Amino acid sequence: MNIQVIKGNGEKVLFDPEKLKQALSLSGAEIEEQENIIRQIASKLYDGISTRKIYQMAFDLLKKESLKIAGRYSLKNAIIEMGPTGYPFEVFVGKIFETMGYEVETGIIVQGKCIQHEVDVIARKPGEMIMIECKFHMDSSANSGVQVPLYVQSRYLDVRSVWEEQYGKNIRYRGGVVTNSRFSDDAMNYGKCAGLLLISWNYPADTGLKYWIDKNKLHPVTCLISLNKKDKQFLLEKEIVLCNQLNENLHVLRDMGLTENQIKKIIREAENLIAE
Repeated sequence: MNIQVIKGNGEKVLFDPEKLKQALSLSGAEIEEQENIIRQIASKLYDGISTRKIYQMAFDLLKKESLKIAGRYSLKNAIIEMGPTGYPFEVFVGKIFETMGYEVETGIIVQGKCIQHEVDVIARKPGEMIMIECKFHMDSSANSGVQVPLYVQSRYLDVRSVWEEQYGKNIRYRGGVVTNSRFSDDAMNYGKCAGLLLISWNYPADTGLKYWIDKNKLHPVTCLISLNKKDKQFLLEKEIVLCNQLNENLHVLRDMGLTENQIKKIIREAENLIAE
C-alpha cells in the first residue's frame, strides 16, 4: 500500500499496517479485531493523511468494541493530556518511582554548592538518591536532544557536592531525565557515558516509561473515556493522576458534582483498565 502519511514532526513516510497492528495488539485487541480495524482504516486512507487522524480513526473504532482496549490504546495521548504545564507529569513520574520502592519528593528547591536548583523529583532508597528532571512534550514525536542531559548533569554535579557532605560518599548518587517522548542518539550516548538515568517512552527497551505503566498498572486518569476534559483537569489539579487513586478519593468525584451512577461507571472503567 503506497500511501504516504504525515507524522507529527511533519515527516512523510509510507503507511505501515504492521505498526498499527502492533499498537492494537499491545492494547489487548484480538487478531480478528486488529484485522477488522486495519481493513476499515485502509479503505479510508489517502495520500497526506496525518498519523494523528489514523490514531483517531482507530481509537473511535476501538471504543465501539471495548473501553478497556481503547483506554490502553490511547495511553501515549493520555500522557499528553496531562499538559500543558508539565507538573502533573512530574507527579506521575513520582508515582512511578514510588512503585519501585523509592521515597519521593516533587517540585522542591535544593541547595547546590554554587546555586539553588528547582528539582522536579527526588527519589530516595537506602543507599541511593536520584535527582530527576522531567521533560514533558505536547508532541510525542518530539526529541529531547543532548542539551537536556548536559544541562541536568551540570545541575546534578552541583547538588551532589552538597549531598556528599550531608549524607556521605557511600551512597549511590545519580542524575536522571524522564520524558514522555524520546531522546536523540546523542542524548542517549551522553547519558550512558555520564552515568545518567534516562527514561523515555520506549527507552531503555526493557524498562521504558510504557513498561512501568503496564507492569505496575499506572494508567493515568486521562485514559478514562467516561471522564470529560474538564473532569480530568480537575483531578490532575488535586494530584489525582492515576486510575488506582480513584477508589481512595470518591469524595473528590462527588465534589465534581457527579452522580453516584456516573461515579460507579468511572470506577468500573478504571478497574477494568488496570485489571489483568
